[in-house]
Amino acid sequence: MLIDSKRSKERKEEEKIPRESKRYVGRVKKERKRRREMEKEGGEKEREERIEETVLEILKESDMESVTEHKIRAMAAERLALDLSVPHRKKMVRKVVESFLVSQQAEEDDKNKEEEEGEEEENQKEEDEEEEEGKGKKHYGYDDSGDLILCNLNNKRRVTLQEFRGKTLVSIREFYEKDGKQLPTSKGISLPVDQWKVLKDAAPAVEDAIKKLQGF
Repeated sequence: MLIDSKRSKERKEEEKIPRESKRYVGRVKKERKRRREMEKEGGEKEREERIEETVLEILKESDMESVTEHKIRAMAAERLALDLSVPHRKKMVRKVVESFLVSQQAEEDDKNKEEEEGEEEENQKEEDEEEEEGKGKKHYGYDDSGDLILCNLNNKRRVTLQEFRGKTLVSIREFYEKDGKQLPTSKGISLPVDQWKVLKDAAPAVEDAIKKLQGF
């Protein structure tokens, strides 16, 4: 009724325009038609926004393991009192659902990534602590080569006591892992007992030199 009244009013306004102004009247009709279309588009846009908001609300409230797109659409149609089974609205609901699922997956991926990074940091921290604890710590066990372990300088370098061609050697050497075993590398030095005693006796002089060099 309101639309008929509005159009009747428009016709009365047209009757007031002189007949010789037909071209002007045409422009007026065209402008009024454009305005009606804009009003119609505005109303449809508002409905689409309401549909999107309602569908998102339902998705956030629902169990995504059991809910289906059909159920989401039916619940939204009931809340809005709108027919959402028409093709363009059905397509819109599907688009909102798919967009929501993508965003949920992205959030889950970000969460998993943060957890993995946190675990890696924690593992690295534990390794660093173990390495720090291992420095200078006496173990008095035997390594995979059968040499007596005197202490670990870090997780790759250790001091061992070994027998080689009838001589006792104090060996400071780097190790590497192969097939689950710790094996010595060529990086290091093996000192006979007499040279080890010389080095040990020189330890205070070495420490004094270090202090002077570091400015203590």
